[in-house]
Amino acid sequence: MKPITPASDASFFEKVYEVVKLIPCGRVTSYGAIAAYLGSRGSARMVGWALNGSNRTHEAIPAHRVVNRNGMLTGKHHFGGPDVMQQLLEQEGAIIEEDKILNFKELFWDPMRELEG
Repeated sequence: MKPITPASDASFFEKVYEVVKLIPCGRVTSYGAIAAYLGSRGSARMVGWALNGSNRTHEAIPAHRVVNRNGMLTGKHHFGGPDVMQQLLEQEGAIIEEDKILNFKELFWDPMRELEG
């Protein structure tokens, strides 16, 4: 698979969506890891903004697999209900207590490592 590069013609949001679509079921990543992969280290909030609007795309974007750097479900209010994000992640093997993925390190998917090979 061809890596997604900052030099492509896609907008930043489209690049974010392309990376998120590559996150395997049962794995999670962080906003910052996506930003770093796209060459925009420090743009984690922009990744969050992109994912906030991902439900308006014509493709399914598994945005529930993106959390903050500590494994917290910071975007959970964007999934149509307060528990939807947690339910989706738990169905994929995440162990969550008080909005935090307890097995975050085990499930973490780093696009820099996974997609650059």
